Amino acid sequence: MINSRNISDLHIKVQPLCEKFLDECKKSGIDILITSTYRDIEIQNALYAQGRTTPGHIVTNARGGQSFHQYHVAFDTVPVICGKPVWDDMQVWLSIGHIGKSCGLEWAGDWKSFPEKPHFQFTGGLSLRDFQAGKTLPE
Repeated sequence: MINSRNISDLHIKVQPLCEKFLDECKKSGIDILITSTYRDIEIQNALYAQGRTTPGHIVTNARGGQSFHQYHVAFDTVPVICGKPVWDDMQVWLSIGHIGKSCGLEWAGDWKSFPEKPHFQFTGGLSLRDFQAGKTLPE
């Protein structure tokens, strides 16, 4: 089971966008922890089960193979304040979302259906169906 936090596990086109995002957050005085980059299908299925067939809150609507994490183009984050992850400060999340978008990333906090504040991705215009069909971002 793989749930990486390494930026090097992101697609080569996504890595510099993630690094720029982290730098811009730091310049704004926001410490960020990357909580997930690449996830394998087994981990994604375990996350999907959470709040459905296993204890916890529902954290994703994506089953294995239906998440951009499996295609190395998405990462999840959390702001850290005084050494602790902060999940419920909407102002900080809005700042982070704005920074991510200014770096060329899509912020899932803007999604109308099941917004995910921690999630950022760069798909280069490719859809999930494209990735499932074997297409990848050009290098």
